[in-house]
Amino acid sequence: MENIPEEKIISGKNSVLELLLSGKEIDTLFISSVDENKKIFALAKKNKILIKEVSREKLNSLAGEKNQGVVAIISPFKYCSVDDILKNAEQKSHQPFIIIADCIEDPHNLGAIIRTAEAGGADGVIIPKRRSAALNATVYKTSAGAVSWMKVARVTNLNETIKYLKSKNIWVYGAEADGDSVYHTNLSGAVALVIGSEGKGLSPLVRKNCDKILSLPMLGNINSLNASVSAGILIYEVVKSRMTK
Repeated sequence: MENIPEEKIISGKNSVLELLLSGKEIDTLFISSVDENKKIFALAKKNKILIKEVSREKLNSLAGEKNQGVVAIISPFKYCSVDDILKNAEQKSHQPFIIIADCIEDPHNLGAIIRTAEAGGADGVIIPKRRSAALNATVYKTSAGAVSWMKVARVTNLNETIKYLKSKNIWVYGAEADGDSVYHTNLSGAVALVIGSEGKGLSPLVRKNCDKILSLPMLGNINSLNASVSAGILIYEVVKSRMTK
């Protein structure tokens, strides 16, 4: 089978199904059995996507053994602009809710953050071009297909982007262990949450540019949480503030 770049390969039934439902462009769909993937096959056929039924061995050589008999080859992911995210909030007639990933290098963490952001109704996720995981097959799979629905902007300068958001009256909150308790903070209104990298947390200048630093109480013996876990808790604190205001 042809040599296809990893970032164009999406495998697994849930991830491919979400791709189809979202209307994202798929170049080719490879399946090992039409009978075992009737819904995916029907959607692909309806969308006039090229479908190839191949052996499981060929799918394994293309995407590894955990492909569940379904592999999609996509066009390169198209990042949106920050203004596209703001327009998304405007179209929903609510205050902007944005997640900023400050140098999240683990694609599993980025995928998990995007998954929770989408479930929590965020308008978009912003990542930097340098020192960050890009959108690839691992991010797609970890996000359980949420990448197909979430607007993701990739920016050259995260600090300038934060300043731009603040000029739009969006309050920017950074997550760090030494911040003010999230449970003493009103998170209603226009909000951007900044989640720092797995090992170093927020970069110094990003932290300086945040309006406020938030923390989660650590009541056990460890003093930190995984970046995606912290993001998930904070995202739903925003959801709670918006639902109870």
